[in-house]
Amino acid sequence: MTPEAVVLVGGKGTRLRPLTVGTPKPMLPTAGVPFLHHVLAKARAAGVEHVVLATSYRPEVFEEGLGDGSALGLRVDYVTEEEPLGTGGGIRNVAGLLKGGPDDPVVVLNGDVLSGHDLAAQVERHVQAGADVTLHLTEVEDPRAFGCVPTDEQGRATAFLEKTPDPVTNQVNAGCYVFRRSVVDGIPAGRPVSVERETFPGLIESGALVLGHVETAYWADLGTPAAFVRGSCDLVLGVVASPALPGPTGEALLLPGAEVDPTARVSGGTTVGAGARVEAGATVDGSVLLDAAVVSAGATVRDSVVGEGAVVGPGCRLVGVVVGDRGVVGEGCELTDGARVWCDAELPAYALRFSPDESPL
Repeated sequence: MTPEAVVLVGGKGTRLRPLTVGTPKPMLPTAGVPFLHHVLAKARAAGVEHVVLATSYRPEVFEEGLGDGSALGLRVDYVTEEEPLGTGGGIRNVAGLLKGGPDDPVVVLNGDVLSGHDLAAQVERHVQAGADVTLHLTEVEDPRAFGCVPTDEQGRATAFLEKTPDPVTNQVNAGCYVFRRSVVDGIPAGRPVSVERETFPGLIESGALVLGHVETAYWADLGTPAAFVRGSCDLVLGVVASPALPGPTGEALLLPGAEVDPTARVSGGTTVGAGARVEAGATVDGSVLLDAAVVSAGATVRDSVVGEGAVVGPGCRLVGVVVGDRGVVGEGCELTDGARVWCDAELPAYALRFSPDESPL
């Protein structure tokens, strides 16, 4: 039984602005390639050959970047969600493009989750058990912000408790599911549906076989700048493996045309994008430099993202900062603790905004 996959990529990624002003979150360069490439490579390694992308925000970016999927060894179809339908509604909305029969497995992946878990093992367990749904569960120290899923001795989910203040388990929903195709078809069509609040609790209550596949492998939601940078660096360092990584693992990944002065120091899993430049005496640690970015002489950049064509001036110090595409940080500036810098498309290129919090100004 060859599994198909649905990848949910409809979110706007507002917590990652300004990086996502023109680029959907799953298409942001992460360890040298769009993050979605890592997700799709994982699916392909698990035997998936056909993928349907459930898009919404900037759908044309996905089609322009992936085409028919043949370059990744896949067949990729697209469905654009015109109105928000939630997780369950988004899955149901693509059902018409799935090719399998009613008992065939359908893998559902989130386009912003980086996971090192064994997807093939999850699919195999689902098929062998004849389950209706098999959920990837991971263990966290503080489960209050997640959907908690207690299981019995056989691994059967006994409840699905979305973001409860009093968790009964530290096993949480990791956002990767294997559905029986008929269960996808049974999700109500044409209206918003949450799998976390409606579909999974309803299946459990009805006596359907909902299994928990517990793995404590690497897992991260890359929805914030800090998590995005950490995930990219962990891919480069080899902390989590990806067949899509465009080079060997190590302290740094240099893409074609990248230049690093011999007196500069680049480390911590940093990616230096195509045509990007790190000048004399600069230090870049645990960061992401997108294509054509410049870190000028003597500057320090740590735990940060420097956008495409952006410039960090001489002697600057950036820690935990996002500099958007074409942004400029002037000589000797110091920015820390979540500051964001970006150009406003309606203002001259030198006009910048600064924001110390999670929301754009």
